[in-house]
Amino acid sequence: MTAKLFSPYTIKGVTLKNRIVMAPMCMYSSPNEDGHVQNWHHTHYTSRAVGQVGLIIVEATAVTPQGRISPQDLGIWNDEHVKGFQELVGLMKEHGAKTGIQLAHAGRKAVLEGDIIAPSAIAFNEKMKTPKEMTTADIAETVEAFKKGAERAARAGFDVIEIHGAHGYLINEFLSPLSNKRSDEYGGSAENRYRLLREVIDAVQTVWIGPLFVRVSAHDYHEEGLTAEDYITFAQWMKEQGVDLIDVSSGAVIPAHIHVYPGYQVKYSETIKNGAEISTGAVGLITSAIQAEEILQNERADLVFLARELLRDPYWPRTAAKELGVSIEAPKQYERGWI
Repeated sequence: MTAKLFSPYTIKGVTLKNRIVMAPMCMYSSPNEDGHVQNWHHTHYTSRAVGQVGLIIVEATAVTPQGRISPQDLGIWNDEHVKGFQELVGLMKEHGAKTGIQLAHAGRKAVLEGDIIAPSAIAFNEKMKTPKEMTTADIAETVEAFKKGAERAARAGFDVIEIHGAHGYLINEFLSPLSNKRSDEYGGSAENRYRLLREVIDAVQTVWIGPLFVRVSAHDYHEEGLTAEDYITFAQWMKEQGVDLIDVSSGAVIPAHIHVYPGYQVKYSETIKNGAEISTGAVGLITSAIQAEEILQNERADLVFLARELLRDPYWPRTAAKELGVSIEAPKQYERGWI
């Protein structure tokens, strides 16, 4: 039987050649602080395409200058960014990879000069800046920024868009009652805390017809926070809105101790996949082909997202294929060393 890890996967007419996804990982490599793609990004992402990763998702890319995690983050807040992404997408596609971009806003976790914004005026920790509570006008501007970012991503030629709703950044801050203490229509009930994400999804879909993912933090690791069971409801709403896949991570909305171990987040993917009957991606200390194959064969997720392991080994798909006894096509230039 062919390993499921190397079986194709089709979403909205986009077919990935395998189930291996490079998770978005910040590179902090735009030294001019203007958000533009650099040579480093060409080398970094294209090498994983050469390595036969099925889908490569470019790192958290800010939809506003204020929404950057750091001043060196990539940005997609103006039209001048599009050309660099077009070049990057073209390089990756030359080697058969499908391409995605994660649209992001850091919220209260932005480490920048000047004001930062969040649902409530609560700092992440004592070392970080206290944000300004967003007005409804700020929220409307942010929703529009996600829409414009998606429009530019489409012009750049990306196959997939992922909305960053995880890791304690802006959308995650609205979703979690630990960071959202608002008393208006964007706070309080689950429906209200979901409202920003609902508006972002709706806005993005006015300019984007391709596969749409949302990354979530499915556990807050706090007794008063959210769990994967809470995210079943959110995932059902996302599914109703036309989201195709939930990329399931966890944590980072507040400082918390997390007991990590290989595959520690896979159970959250499984819970959401079964509970909401939606496709999911599993991520979190997945390092071996056997581990990835188990996740897929037991239908705990539909795609496997690798992060640190693909930093260590750009050619991990080759390593995985050998471990599973699968033959995959090598780049022509590397055939002598691929076997």
